[in-house]
Amino acid sequence: MSKIKYLFKRILKMNYKKFFDTINLVHKRSNKNRIYIFFDIIICGLKYQAGYMDYNLFEMYNMNSKERKTIITRGINNSFIKKYNDQSQIYKFEDKVEFNKIFDKYLNREWLYLSEASLEDFKKFIKGKTEIIVKPIDSSCGTGIEIIDPRKKDAKELYDTLIKNGQLLVEDVVKQNKEISDIYPHSVNTLRVVTINKKVVAAYLRIGNKENVVDNFNHGGMATKVNIENGLIEYPAIDKESKVYDVHPETKKAIVGVRVPMWDEVVKLCEEISHIIPEVGYVGWDICVGDKKLYLIEGNDFPGHDIYQLPVHRSDNYGDLPIFEKAMRGDENENSNSNRS
Repeated sequence: MSKIKYLFKRILKMNYKKFFDTINLVHKRSNKNRIYIFFDIIICGLKYQAGYMDYNLFEMYNMNSKERKTIITRGINNSFIKKYNDQSQIYKFEDKVEFNKIFDKYLNREWLYLSEASLEDFKKFIKGKTEIIVKPIDSSCGTGIEIIDPRKKDAKELYDTLIKNGQLLVEDVVKQNKEISDIYPHSVNTLRVVTINKKVVAAYLRIGNKENVVDNFNHGGMATKVNIENGLIEYPAIDKESKVYDVHPETKKAIVGVRVPMWDEVVKLCEEISHIIPEVGYVGWDICVGDKKLYLIEGNDFPGHDIYQLPVHRSDNYGDLPIFEKAMRGDENENSNSNRS
């Protein structure tokens, strides 16, 4: 799809109230003229495939044209997905049960699919457990995920309730590394590691907040960028409301300066599993770092670009597009070399 076609498609589906609300918000933040902002958003849509939410989220109003060219906007992110992810294969990621079956050896935890499990199977699964995590099989952004103490309910009642609620995937609760848990212990704080062409190109630590049991950026959590060379967190975390945190507001634990444990193993794992379904070449992997092992939580065939290159995480105000393009050129070079051989 051309840039013009993409822009017109977005215009037809645009929420105009939010569009003008965004103009007002940017005006308050930047003190720029509203008419200027209106036309600048249109220009960014035409030149960079950026929507008004991108314009606000990435503070494109504070960037020059050279800097704007380095941002992975919604349109550019969609083009990556279209190029690298075979639509006939993405069900292996979107169906959580199918994903667990394919990647079972990397999960490092027990799990049960209630549609294929009897009440007796469920009783055996929860025996001796003080907590389990239950998930709908078709949700996103952490919706419907709960941590439950199975001892507090009758097994049959709980089994029936989970089936009724569509919370059909039941798993052991993973135990995260103490250093990561200390930042915020009420959720599993997962790494989002992005691979393109089987190479790690970006990584972020997502951290829960406000007593939520999930760390999702769109569900009240925050995110901070991880240096993919050494696993070091060099920038503050930021949430969806653009609040910035050097330390966690609830635990008062430092975020900046933490080095992700087992980082080399994280990179090795993500690059290894990126070969399993080669038809899906652009994936955001969710990884929990335990004390002695890594847990693969899930893979995302439609990696959200909203936590990439946020202003607080940018070096010299440049985005991540050159890094992604370098990984893609590597693939093209390999194909070119193979064609010459």
